[in-house]
Amino acid sequence: MNSALVWLKRDLRLHDHAPLHAAQGARAAAALFVIEPAWLQSPEFSPSHLHFTLQCLAELRRELAARGLPLLVRVGEVPAVLQQLHAEWPFQHLLSHEETGTGWSYQRDIAVGRWCRAAGVAWQEFPQTGVVRRLRSREGWAGRWAQRMDAPLLPAPTQFHTAAGFAGAALADQPDLPTLARLGAGPLTQTLQPAGERAARATLLSFITGRGRDYRRALSSPLTAESGCSRLSPHLAFGTVSMRQVHQATEGAMASTPDRTLAYALHGFAGRLRWHCHFMQKLEDEPEIEFRNFARAYDGLRPGDGVPMDEVHAARLQAWCEGRTGFPMVDACMRSLCATGWLNFRMRAMLVSFAAYHLGLHWREPGLFLARQFLDFEPGIHWSQMQMQSGTTGINTLRIYSPSKQAQDQDPQGEFVRRWVPEFGTPDYPAPIVDEKSALKATKELMYGQRAKPEARAEADAVQQRHGSRKAGLPPSGMKRSTGRSKTPAAPSPQGELF
Repeated sequence: MNSALVWLKRDLRLHDHAPLHAAQGARAAAALFVIEPAWLQSPEFSPSHLHFTLQCLAELRRELAARGLPLLVRVGEVPAVLQQLHAEWPFQHLLSHEETGTGWSYQRDIAVGRWCRAAGVAWQEFPQTGVVRRLRSREGWAGRWAQRMDAPLLPAPTQFHTAAGFAGAALADQPDLPTLARLGAGPLTQTLQPAGERAARATLLSFITGRGRDYRRALSSPLTAESGCSRLSPHLAFGTVSMRQVHQATEGAMASTPDRTLAYALHGFAGRLRWHCHFMQKLEDEPEIEFRNFARAYDGLRPGDGVPMDEVHAARLQAWCEGRTGFPMVDACMRSLCATGWLNFRMRAMLVSFAAYHLGLHWREPGLFLARQFLDFEPGIHWSQMQMQSGTTGINTLRIYSPSKQAQDQDPQGEFVRRWVPEFGTPDYPAPIVDEKSALKATKELMYGQRAKPEARAEADAVQQRHGSRKAGLPPSGMKRSTGRSKTPAAPSPQGELF
Protein backbone atom coordinates (compact mmCIF):
# COMPACT_ATOMS: atom_id res chain seq x y z
CA MET A 1 0.00 0.00 0.00
CA ASN A 2 1.69 3.20 -1.17
CA SER A 3 -0.41 5.97 0.40
CA ALA A 4 -3.39 5.72 2.76
CA LEU A 5 -5.73 8.20 4.38
CA VAL A 6 -7.57 6.99 7.49
CA TRP A 7 -10.99 8.61 7.68
CA LEU A 8 -12.06 8.70 11.32
CA LYS A 9 -15.73 8.96 12.21
CA ARG A 10 -17.26 7.38 15.31
CA ASP A 11 -14.11 5.39 16.10
CA LEU A 12 -11.94 7.80 18.07
CA ARG A 13 -9.43 5.41 19.63
CA LEU A 14 -6.06 3.73 19.08
CA HIS A 15 -6.74 0.19 20.25
CA ASP A 16 -8.58 -2.43 18.18
CA HIS A 17 -8.80 -0.05 15.23
CA ALA A 18 -8.59 -1.87 11.90
CA PRO A 19 -8.07 1.18 9.62
CA LEU A 20 -5.20 2.51 11.75
CA HIS A 21 -3.73 -0.97 11.99
CA ALA A 22 -3.82 -1.32 8.19
CA ALA A 23 -2.35 2.15 7.65
CA GLN A 24 0.85 1.13 9.45
CA GLY A 25 1.71 -0.88 6.36
CA ALA A 26 1.43 2.11 4.03
CA ARG A 27 4.53 3.89 2.76
CA ALA A 28 2.84 7.18 3.55
CA ALA A 29 -0.18 7.74 5.80
CA ALA A 30 -2.32 10.45 7.36
CA ALA A 31 -5.60 10.58 9.28
CA LEU A 32 -8.61 12.83 8.81
CA PHE A 33 -11.68 13.82 10.81
CA VAL A 34 -14.29 16.02 9.15
CA ILE A 35 -16.73 18.21 11.07
CA GLU A 36 -19.62 18.16 8.64
CA PRO A 37 -22.19 20.95 8.21
CA ALA A 38 -24.78 18.25 7.54
CA TRP A 39 -24.12 16.94 11.07
CA LEU A 40 -24.17 20.38 12.70
CA GLN A 41 -27.45 21.20 10.97
CA SER A 42 -29.14 17.85 11.56
CA PRO A 43 -32.19 17.78 13.85
CA GLU A 44 -30.57 15.27 16.22
CA PHE A 45 -27.37 17.29 16.72
CA SER A 46 -26.42 18.76 20.11
CA PRO A 47 -23.47 20.92 21.19
CA SER A 48 -22.77 18.18 23.75
CA HIS A 49 -22.08 15.72 20.91
CA LEU A 50 -19.59 18.12 19.34
CA HIS A 51 -17.94 18.96 22.66
CA PHE A 52 -17.42 15.28 23.45
CA THR A 53 -16.04 14.71 19.95
CA LEU A 54 -13.56 17.58 20.24
CA GLN A 55 -12.34 16.29 23.59
CA CYS A 56 -11.79 12.85 22.07
CA LEU A 57 -9.98 14.33 19.08
CA ALA A 58 -7.63 16.38 21.26
CA GLU A 59 -6.44 13.25 23.05
CA LEU A 60 -6.27 11.13 19.91
CA ARG A 61 -4.36 13.75 17.95
CA ARG A 62 -1.63 13.79 20.60
CA GLU A 63 -1.39 10.00 20.65
CA LEU A 64 -1.21 9.71 16.87
CA ALA A 65 1.34 12.50 16.55
CA ALA A 66 3.62 10.62 18.95
CA ARG A 67 3.44 7.70 16.53
CA GLY A 68 4.19 9.77 13.44
CA LEU A 69 0.64 10.10 12.10
CA PRO A 70 -0.80 13.59 11.58
CA LEU A 71 -4.51 13.92 12.32
CA LEU A 72 -6.14 16.59 10.19
CA VAL A 73 -9.41 18.11 11.40
CA ARG A 74 -11.36 19.89 8.70
CA VAL A 75 -14.79 21.51 8.42
CA GLY A 76 -16.83 20.85 5.28
CA GLU A 77 -18.67 18.22 3.31
CA VAL A 78 -16.54 15.09 3.10
CA PRO A 79 -16.29 14.71 -0.71
CA ALA A 80 -15.15 18.32 -1.05
CA VAL A 81 -12.60 17.92 1.77
CA LEU A 82 -11.29 14.72 0.18
CA GLN A 83 -11.02 16.40 -3.20
CA GLN A 84 -9.02 19.31 -1.78
CA LEU A 85 -6.71 17.01 0.16
CA HIS A 86 -6.26 14.68 -2.81
CA ALA A 87 -5.21 17.61 -5.01
CA GLU A 88 -2.33 18.30 -2.60
CA TRP A 89 -1.49 14.71 -1.78
CA PRO A 90 -2.86 12.09 -4.24
CA PHE A 91 -3.44 9.30 -1.74
CA GLN A 92 -4.44 5.97 -3.26
CA HIS A 93 -6.36 4.31 -0.41
CA LEU A 94 -9.12 5.53 1.89
CA LEU A 95 -9.52 3.43 5.05
CA SER A 96 -12.46 3.72 7.43
CA HIS A 97 -14.85 1.80 9.63
CA GLU A 98 -18.39 0.96 8.56
CA GLU A 99 -21.04 3.16 10.12
CA THR A 100 -24.72 2.53 10.78
CA GLY A 101 -25.86 6.11 11.11
CA THR A 102 -28.67 8.51 10.34
CA GLY A 103 -30.08 9.40 6.93
CA TRP A 104 -27.64 12.23 6.27
CA SER A 105 -24.58 10.02 6.97
CA TYR A 106 -26.02 7.29 4.76
CA GLN A 107 -26.29 9.75 1.88
CA ARG A 108 -22.82 11.10 2.72
CA ASP A 109 -21.30 7.63 2.34
CA ILE A 110 -22.96 7.22 -1.04
CA ALA A 111 -21.40 10.51 -2.14
CA VAL A 112 -17.97 9.46 -0.80
CA GLY A 113 -18.17 6.20 -2.72
CA ARG A 114 -19.00 8.12 -5.87
CA TRP A 115 -16.04 10.47 -5.32
CA CYS A 116 -13.63 7.57 -4.71
CA ARG A 117 -14.64 5.86 -7.95
CA ALA A 118 -14.19 9.08 -9.91
CA ALA A 119 -10.82 9.84 -8.29
CA GLY A 120 -9.49 6.30 -8.60
CA VAL A 121 -9.16 5.91 -4.81
CA ALA A 122 -9.70 2.44 -3.33
CA TRP A 123 -12.04 2.76 -0.32
CA GLN A 124 -11.86 -0.09 2.17
CA GLU A 125 -14.36 -0.23 5.05
CA PHE A 126 -13.90 -2.44 8.11
CA PRO A 127 -16.64 -3.63 10.49
CA GLN A 128 -16.31 -2.49 14.11
CA THR A 129 -19.51 -3.91 15.65
CA GLY A 130 -21.61 -7.02 15.18
CA VAL A 131 -23.70 -5.30 12.49
CA VAL A 132 -23.51 -7.17 9.16
CA ARG A 133 -23.68 -5.23 5.90
CA ARG A 134 -26.08 -6.49 3.21
CA LEU A 135 -27.46 -9.16 5.55
CA ARG A 136 -29.85 -11.45 3.69
CA SER A 137 -31.34 -13.24 6.68
CA ARG A 138 -31.24 -13.07 10.47
CA GLU A 139 -30.60 -16.81 10.55
CA GLY A 140 -27.15 -17.38 12.01
CA TRP A 141 -26.67 -13.73 12.95
CA ALA A 142 -25.89 -14.47 16.61
CA GLY A 143 -23.14 -16.88 15.58
CA ARG A 144 -21.58 -14.29 13.30
CA TRP A 145 -21.71 -11.75 16.13
CA ALA A 146 -19.88 -14.14 18.44
CA GLN A 147 -17.28 -14.91 15.77
CA ARG A 148 -16.49 -11.23 15.34
CA MET A 149 -16.42 -10.49 19.05
CA ASP A 150 -14.13 -13.42 19.84
CA ALA A 151 -11.59 -12.54 17.12
CA PRO A 152 -8.19 -11.33 18.41
CA LEU A 153 -7.99 -7.68 19.42
CA LEU A 154 -5.80 -5.46 17.27
CA PRO A 155 -2.96 -3.79 19.21
CA ALA A 156 -2.54 -0.05 19.25
CA PRO A 157 -0.33 1.13 16.36
CA THR A 158 3.28 1.85 17.21
CA GLN A 159 4.68 3.82 14.27
CA PHE A 160 3.49 5.22 10.93
CA HIS A 161 5.26 6.47 7.86
CA THR A 162 4.30 10.12 7.47
CA ALA A 163 3.38 11.24 3.98
CA ALA A 164 6.72 12.30 2.55
CA GLY A 165 6.78 15.37 0.34
CA PHE A 166 3.58 16.70 1.82
CA ALA A 167 5.01 18.55 4.79
CA GLY A 168 4.47 22.02 3.39
CA ALA A 169 0.74 21.96 2.88
CA ALA A 170 -2.16 20.15 4.50
CA LEU A 171 -0.24 17.76 6.72
CA ALA A 172 1.91 20.52 8.16
CA ASP A 173 -1.16 22.62 8.87
CA GLN A 174 -2.15 21.52 12.36
CA PRO A 175 -4.22 24.39 13.77
CA ASP A 176 -5.89 24.22 17.12
CA LEU A 177 -9.17 22.37 17.17
CA PRO A 178 -12.19 24.57 16.48
CA THR A 179 -14.43 25.62 19.36
CA LEU A 180 -18.20 25.36 19.74
CA ALA A 181 -18.47 29.11 19.27
CA ARG A 182 -16.38 29.12 16.08
CA LEU A 183 -18.56 26.40 14.63
CA GLY A 184 -21.77 28.20 15.62
CA ALA A 185 -22.89 25.21 17.65
CA GLY A 186 -24.24 27.10 20.65
CA PRO A 187 -23.16 26.85 24.29
CA LEU A 188 -22.65 23.64 26.23
CA THR A 189 -25.54 23.27 28.68
CA GLN A 190 -24.91 19.78 30.07
CA THR A 191 -22.43 18.43 32.61
CA LEU A 192 -20.92 15.46 30.78
CA GLN A 193 -18.89 12.46 31.79
CA PRO A 194 -15.18 12.46 30.77
CA ALA A 195 -14.37 11.89 27.09
CA GLY A 196 -11.58 10.06 25.30
CA GLU A 197 -10.05 6.59 25.10
CA ARG A 198 -8.31 6.80 28.46
CA ALA A 199 -11.59 7.63 30.17
CA ALA A 200 -13.28 4.77 28.29
CA ARG A 201 -10.70 2.22 29.39
CA ALA A 202 -10.82 3.45 32.99
CA THR A 203 -14.64 3.29 32.98
CA LEU A 204 -14.59 -0.25 31.63
CA LEU A 205 -11.98 -1.39 34.12
CA SER A 206 -13.78 0.06 37.11
CA PHE A 207 -17.02 -1.63 36.07
CA ILE A 208 -15.70 -5.13 35.47
CA THR A 209 -13.44 -5.16 38.54
CA GLY A 210 -16.04 -4.14 41.12
CA ARG A 211 -18.31 -1.23 40.30
CA GLY A 212 -20.64 -3.53 38.34
CA ARG A 213 -21.13 -5.92 41.27
CA ASP A 214 -24.66 -4.67 41.94
CA TYR A 215 -25.48 -4.14 38.26
CA ARG A 216 -28.58 -6.33 38.03
CA ARG A 217 -30.28 -4.60 40.94
CA ALA A 218 -28.91 -1.10 40.42
CA LEU A 219 -29.78 -0.62 36.76
CA SER A 220 -33.51 0.08 37.18
CA SER A 221 -33.50 3.04 39.57
CA PRO A 222 -32.12 6.43 38.51
CA LEU A 223 -30.66 6.69 42.02
CA THR A 224 -28.45 3.62 41.79
CA ALA A 225 -27.97 3.31 38.03
CA GLU A 226 -25.79 6.41 37.85
CA SER A 227 -22.88 4.45 39.31
CA GLY A 228 -24.18 0.88 39.01
CA CYS A 229 -24.54 0.86 35.21
CA SER A 230 -21.49 0.51 33.00
CA ARG A 231 -21.63 4.15 31.74
CA LEU A 232 -19.88 2.91 28.60
CA SER A 233 -22.64 3.91 26.19
CA PRO A 234 -21.13 7.29 25.13
CA HIS A 235 -17.78 5.59 24.60
CA LEU A 236 -19.37 2.94 22.41
CA ALA A 237 -21.33 5.60 20.51
CA PHE A 238 -18.21 7.68 19.78
CA GLY A 239 -15.95 4.66 19.40
CA THR A 240 -13.46 5.46 22.15
CA VAL A 241 -13.72 1.76 23.00
CA SER A 242 -14.74 -1.05 20.66
CA MET A 243 -17.55 -3.48 21.27
CA ARG A 244 -15.02 -6.29 20.95
CA GLN A 245 -12.86 -4.77 23.70
CA VAL A 246 -15.85 -4.54 26.04
CA HIS A 247 -17.00 -8.07 25.21
CA GLN A 248 -13.62 -9.68 25.74
CA ALA A 249 -12.82 -7.70 28.89
CA THR A 250 -16.18 -8.69 30.35
CA GLU A 251 -15.77 -12.35 29.47
CA GLY A 252 -12.25 -12.33 30.90
CA ALA A 253 -13.40 -10.76 34.16
CA MET A 254 -16.24 -13.27 34.49
CA ALA A 255 -13.82 -16.15 34.08
CA SER A 256 -11.14 -14.84 36.43
CA THR A 257 -12.97 -13.24 39.34
CA PRO A 258 -13.47 -15.28 42.50
CA ASP A 259 -16.41 -13.01 43.35
CA ARG A 260 -19.47 -15.00 42.27
CA THR A 261 -21.78 -12.02 42.74
CA LEU A 262 -19.68 -9.93 40.38
CA ALA A 263 -19.48 -12.78 37.87
CA TYR A 264 -23.27 -13.15 37.93
CA ALA A 265 -23.72 -9.41 37.38
CA LEU A 266 -21.26 -9.38 34.48
CA HIS A 267 -23.04 -12.33 32.90
CA GLY A 268 -26.18 -10.21 32.69
CA PHE A 269 -24.22 -7.32 31.24
CA ALA A 270 -22.58 -9.57 28.64
CA GLY A 271 -25.97 -10.57 27.24
CA ARG A 272 -26.90 -6.94 26.77
CA LEU A 273 -23.89 -6.37 24.54
CA ARG A 274 -25.51 -8.70 22.01
CA TRP A 275 -28.75 -6.72 22.13
CA HIS A 276 -26.79 -3.53 21.42
CA CYS A 277 -25.81 -4.82 17.98
CA HIS A 278 -29.12 -6.64 17.46
CA PHE A 279 -30.99 -3.33 17.50
CA MET A 280 -28.41 -1.53 15.38
CA GLN A 281 -28.84 -4.26 12.76
CA LYS A 282 -32.47 -3.21 12.35
CA LEU A 283 -31.51 0.25 11.11
CA GLU A 284 -28.77 -1.22 8.92
CA ASP A 285 -31.31 -3.53 7.28
CA GLU A 286 -34.05 -0.92 6.98
CA PRO A 287 -32.78 2.70 7.14
CA GLU A 288 -36.33 4.02 6.67
CA ILE A 289 -37.25 3.21 10.28
CA GLU A 290 -35.60 6.48 11.26
CA PHE A 291 -38.48 8.26 9.54
CA ARG A 292 -41.45 5.88 9.28
CA ASN A 293 -43.15 3.20 11.32
CA PHE A 294 -41.83 -0.37 11.26
CA ALA A 295 -45.41 -1.50 10.70
CA ARG A 296 -47.29 0.72 8.25
CA ALA A 297 -50.59 -0.41 9.76
CA TYR A 298 -49.97 2.22 12.46
CA ASP A 299 -49.45 5.11 10.06
CA GLY A 300 -51.46 8.24 10.81
CA LEU A 301 -52.76 7.12 14.20
CA ARG A 302 -51.03 9.89 16.16
CA PRO A 303 -50.51 13.59 15.48
CA GLY A 304 -47.14 14.17 13.88
CA ASP A 305 -47.29 11.02 11.73
CA GLY A 306 -48.63 12.38 8.47
CA VAL A 307 -51.26 14.18 10.54
CA PRO A 308 -50.57 17.80 11.54
CA MET A 309 -49.97 18.34 15.25
CA ASP A 310 -52.71 20.51 16.75
CA GLU A 311 -52.18 23.11 19.46
CA VAL A 312 -53.14 20.71 22.24
CA HIS A 313 -50.59 18.08 21.28
CA ALA A 314 -47.95 20.73 20.54
CA ALA A 315 -48.43 22.08 24.07
CA ARG A 316 -48.14 18.56 25.47
CA LEU A 317 -44.88 18.01 23.60
CA GLN A 318 -43.44 21.27 24.92
CA ALA A 319 -44.41 20.45 28.50
CA TRP A 320 -42.85 16.99 28.15
CA CYS A 321 -39.61 18.48 26.78
CA GLU A 322 -39.44 21.02 29.59
CA GLY A 323 -40.19 18.54 32.37
CA ARG A 324 -43.41 20.30 33.35
CA THR A 325 -46.09 17.66 32.76
CA GLY A 326 -47.40 17.57 36.32
CA PHE A 327 -46.20 13.98 36.68
CA PRO A 328 -43.23 14.33 39.05
CA MET A 329 -41.30 11.17 38.12
CA VAL A 330 -41.56 12.02 34.41
CA ASP A 331 -40.46 15.59 35.02
CA ALA A 332 -37.57 14.59 37.29
CA CYS A 333 -36.24 12.16 34.70
CA MET A 334 -36.48 14.68 31.89
CA ARG A 335 -34.75 17.41 33.86
CA SER A 336 -32.00 15.04 34.97
CA LEU A 337 -31.43 13.93 31.38
CA CYS A 338 -31.32 17.48 30.04
CA ALA A 339 -28.76 18.43 32.69
CA THR A 340 -26.44 15.43 32.42
CA GLY A 341 -26.95 13.82 29.00
CA TRP A 342 -27.63 10.43 30.59
CA LEU A 343 -30.51 8.46 32.08
CA ASN A 344 -30.92 4.77 32.81
CA PHE A 345 -32.92 2.66 30.37
CA ARG A 346 -36.05 2.00 32.43
CA MET A 347 -36.57 5.71 32.93
CA ARG A 348 -35.89 6.38 29.24
CA ALA A 349 -38.53 3.82 28.38
CA MET A 350 -40.95 5.49 30.78
CA LEU A 351 -40.40 8.89 29.13
CA VAL A 352 -41.14 7.46 25.67
CA SER A 353 -44.09 5.41 26.88
CA PHE A 354 -45.56 8.49 28.55
CA ALA A 355 -45.17 10.57 25.38
CA ALA A 356 -46.78 7.87 23.25
CA TYR A 357 -49.55 6.48 25.44
CA HIS A 358 -50.39 9.26 27.89
CA LEU A 359 -49.83 12.24 25.61
CA GLY A 360 -50.75 10.56 22.31
CA LEU A 361 -47.63 11.75 20.46
CA HIS A 362 -45.97 10.08 17.50
CA TRP A 363 -42.39 8.98 18.23
CA ARG A 364 -40.54 11.13 15.67
CA GLU A 365 -40.56 14.57 17.36
CA PRO A 366 -40.02 13.22 20.90
CA GLY A 367 -37.28 11.04 19.42
CA LEU A 368 -35.46 14.02 17.94
CA PHE A 369 -35.61 15.88 21.24
CA LEU A 370 -34.24 12.89 23.13
CA ALA A 371 -31.52 12.37 20.52
CA ARG A 372 -30.28 15.88 21.27
CA GLN A 373 -30.24 15.18 25.02
CA PHE A 374 -28.61 11.74 24.92
CA LEU A 375 -24.83 12.05 24.89
CA ASP A 376 -24.81 8.38 23.89
CA PHE A 377 -27.16 8.84 20.92
CA GLU A 378 -26.77 5.71 18.79
CA PRO A 379 -29.15 5.89 15.79
CA GLY A 380 -29.78 2.16 15.41
CA ILE A 381 -30.68 1.65 19.05
CA HIS A 382 -32.45 4.98 19.39
CA TRP A 383 -34.96 4.72 16.57
CA SER A 384 -35.64 1.04 17.16
CA GLN A 385 -36.34 1.78 20.82
CA MET A 386 -38.47 4.83 20.08
CA GLN A 387 -40.73 2.65 17.95
CA MET A 388 -40.61 -0.31 20.31
CA GLN A 389 -41.65 1.78 23.31
CA SER A 390 -44.34 3.57 21.24
CA GLY A 391 -45.96 0.38 19.95
CA THR A 392 -45.36 0.84 16.22
CA THR A 393 -43.20 -2.22 15.53
CA GLY A 394 -46.26 -4.46 15.38
CA ILE A 395 -44.41 -7.31 17.12
CA ASN A 396 -43.66 -6.02 20.62
CA THR A 397 -45.82 -6.08 23.71
CA LEU A 398 -47.31 -2.64 24.35
CA ARG A 399 -45.26 -1.37 27.28
CA ILE A 400 -47.22 1.22 29.20
CA TYR A 401 -45.29 2.50 32.18
CA SER A 402 -47.20 4.03 35.09
CA PRO A 403 -45.25 7.08 36.33
CA SER A 404 -46.67 6.70 39.83
CA LYS A 405 -45.71 3.01 40.01
CA GLN A 406 -42.21 3.76 38.72
CA ALA A 407 -41.86 6.44 41.39
CA GLN A 408 -42.99 4.00 44.06
CA ASP A 409 -40.68 1.24 42.84
CA GLN A 410 -37.59 3.21 41.84
CA ASP A 411 -37.72 6.30 44.08
CA PRO A 412 -39.72 5.20 47.13
CA GLN A 413 -38.40 7.96 49.42
CA GLY A 414 -38.83 10.66 46.77
CA GLU A 415 -35.13 11.50 46.79
CA PHE A 416 -34.75 11.67 43.01
CA VAL A 417 -37.91 13.75 42.57
CA ARG A 418 -36.89 16.22 45.29
CA ARG A 419 -33.47 16.63 43.68
CA TRP A 420 -34.81 17.50 40.23
CA VAL A 421 -38.30 18.89 40.93
CA PRO A 422 -37.80 20.94 44.09
CA GLU A 423 -41.07 22.84 43.54
CA PHE A 424 -43.14 19.64 43.68
CA GLY A 425 -45.92 20.02 46.25
CA THR A 426 -45.94 23.84 45.99
CA PRO A 427 -48.25 26.16 43.99
CA ASP A 428 -45.46 26.56 41.43
CA TYR A 429 -45.75 22.96 40.26
CA PRO A 430 -48.27 22.43 37.41
CA ALA A 431 -51.29 20.17 37.56
CA PRO A 432 -51.15 17.01 35.39
CA ILE A 433 -51.56 18.00 31.74
CA VAL A 434 -53.71 14.92 31.00
CA ASP A 435 -56.05 12.71 32.98
CA GLU A 436 -54.09 9.46 33.14
CA LYS A 437 -57.05 7.10 33.26
CA SER A 438 -58.98 8.55 30.32
CA ALA A 439 -55.84 9.11 28.22
CA LEU A 440 -54.74 5.50 28.59
CA LYS A 441 -58.21 4.18 27.91
CA ALA A 442 -58.38 6.03 24.58
CA THR A 443 -54.86 4.99 23.58
CA LYS A 444 -55.40 1.33 24.42
CA GLU A 445 -58.60 1.19 22.42
CA LEU A 446 -56.80 2.78 19.46
CA MET A 447 -53.68 0.62 19.55
CA TYR A 448 -55.24 -2.72 20.42
CA GLY A 449 -58.00 -2.14 17.92
CA GLN A 450 -55.48 -1.55 15.17
CA ARG A 451 -53.33 -4.50 16.28
CA ALA A 452 -56.27 -6.90 16.01
CA LYS A 453 -56.88 -6.17 12.31
CA PRO A 454 -55.89 -9.00 9.92
CA GLU A 455 -53.64 -6.76 7.85
CA ALA A 456 -51.76 -5.65 11.00
CA ARG A 457 -51.24 -9.28 12.02
CA ALA A 458 -49.92 -10.19 8.59
CA GLU A 459 -47.54 -7.25 8.59
CA ALA A 460 -46.31 -8.19 12.07
CA ASP A 461 -45.30 -11.60 10.77
CA ALA A 462 -43.25 -9.93 8.04
CA VAL A 463 -41.55 -7.59 10.51
CA GLN A 464 -40.72 -10.51 12.80
CA GLN A 465 -39.22 -12.46 9.91
CA ARG A 466 -36.98 -9.58 8.91
CA HIS A 467 -35.94 -8.16 12.27
CA GLY A 468 -36.70 -10.66 15.03
CA SER A 469 -34.04 -12.37 17.11
CA ARG A 470 -33.24 -16.01 16.26
CA LYS A 471 -30.93 -16.95 19.12
CA ALA A 472 -32.47 -19.11 21.79
CA GLY A 473 -31.56 -18.36 25.37
CA LEU A 474 -31.11 -14.61 25.04
CA PRO A 475 -32.85 -12.42 27.62
CA PRO A 476 -36.50 -11.66 26.80
CA SER A 477 -36.70 -8.85 24.28
CA GLY A 478 -40.42 -8.53 23.83
CA MET A 479 -39.91 -9.61 20.21
CA LYS A 480 -43.09 -11.56 20.30
CA ARG A 481 -46.41 -10.56 18.82
CA SER A 482 -48.96 -10.04 21.54
CA THR A 483 -52.60 -9.05 21.50
CA GLY A 484 -53.14 -9.45 25.22
CA ARG A 485 -54.06 -6.50 27.41
CA SER A 486 -51.37 -6.85 30.03
CA LYS A 487 -51.65 -4.20 32.74
CA THR A 488 -47.97 -4.38 33.66
CA PRO A 489 -45.14 -3.75 31.23
CA ALA A 490 -42.81 -6.51 30.19
CA ALA A 491 -39.23 -6.35 31.42
CA PRO A 492 -37.39 -3.62 29.52
CA SER A 493 -35.41 -4.62 26.47
CA PRO A 494 -32.09 -5.79 27.93
CA GLN A 495 -29.81 -4.03 25.48
CA GLY A 496 -30.97 -0.69 26.67
CA GLU A 497 -29.62 -1.24 30.14
CA LEU A 498 -26.18 -0.41 28.74
CA PHE A 499 -27.28 3.19 28.98
